[in-house]
Amino acid sequence: MIQRLIGVSLGALVTILILWFSDFTNQVDLMPWYVAAAVVGAIASFFWPVVAGIWLGRRAKARRDEQIQKEVDRQMAAQNKG
Repeated sequence: MIQRLIGVSLGALVTILILWFSDFTNQVDLMPWYVAAAVVGAIASFFWPVVAGIWLGRRAKARRDEQIQKEVDRQMAAQNKG
């Protein structure tokens, strides 16, 4: 449920940004702009979990590597004391 809500919100935000940044004040046919904004918004709402998953995976790997490095440092310090 939250994933759908975030996806729809992100898609709507992308759609609004595309329509806002495109200067369509002097154009007669606005339908291509609306269609393009809706398609890009739909793509953004569909792929955001992939991007979030990659980001979270890298973050977890960095934390795991940091813990491993701390353990190695601790063992090296204990070995040098003895």
